[in-house]
Amino acid sequence: MAKRILVVEDNDLNRKLFCDVLKANGFEVVPVADGQNVLATAQRFAPDLVIMDIQLPNVSGIDLIAQLKADNDLNGVPVLAVTAYAGKGDEERIRDAGAADYLAKPVSIGPFMTAVRTLLPA
Repeated sequence: MAKRILVVEDNDLNRKLFCDVLKANGFEVVPVADGQNVLATAQRFAPDLVIMDIQLPNVSGIDLIAQLKADNDLNGVPVLAVTAYAGKGDEERIRDAGAADYLAKPVSIGPFMTAVRTLLPA
């Protein structure tokens, strides 16, 4: 059975790229453009991994990671944070919120898939 990945990304091009690459590698993918739908969608979809953009309109990806980690059914799901906002101390704040790994944009496909496979052992 294919591993399930929730892709939270407000940028249409990035979201499509992440989803296309993941689907081509055999994953089942659900995209979410609006951060306000993340928790409800994650509860319905029951992902094996969440890929989380940090800079979203209306809500911070860091807050969403904390919400996922506070949910009894979702707190064991690893989160791969992806962000263009990579200032000093940001990675630490993102990891403190509960992200298992972190990639700075622009993301190259090789490191992206390596991070996904590391967080989703077969």
